[in-house]
Amino acid sequence: MTTDIQGESPLNVEIGALQGGSADLSQYAGTVVLVVNVASKCGLTPQYEGLEKLHERYAGQGFTVLGVPCNQFLGQEPGSAGEIAEFCSATYGVTFPMTEKVEVNGEGRHPLYDRLVGFADGEGHSGDIRWNFEKFLIGRDGTVVARFSPQTEPESAEVVAAVESALAR
Repeated sequence: MTTDIQGESPLNVEIGALQGGSADLSQYAGTVVLVVNVASKCGLTPQYEGLEKLHERYAGQGFTVLGVPCNQFLGQEPGSAGEIAEFCSATYGVTFPMTEKVEVNGEGRHPLYDRLVGFADGEGHSGDIRWNFEKFLIGRDGTVVARFSPQTEPESAEVVAAVESALAR
């Protein structure tokens, strides 16, 4: 069994929902979650389309994408919560849950990312988030089971295989 670097599930942290209130990550216990730091004005923003397709394809099997807006990379997520929600819905038809905007690197790094960044991707990268759309797959047991670079497309064979494997466990 793979465990995250901190020994505690990333799903055991408090984080707000995009439109206010708690995102209540504990509701995802027993499901497979793909956590992605997202941005609306990035060259990788079209990945929202693939994330939504992945979410729709596997939602009935206990899977969700969780979007985490972040403005730390060249200010590519400058909008308010309402602007972000409207953009995602109107432009990409996003139905997966979104959290409040947070910092994923540095002294202000959100505790969610404290529990994620120690896990290495397939190339051995661990530590700081490199750019928007870095992806972490959390298994049904609440541990990180995979990390994907920002350039890895959500519907790539690598991501789909990892999601299907996590769902089969």
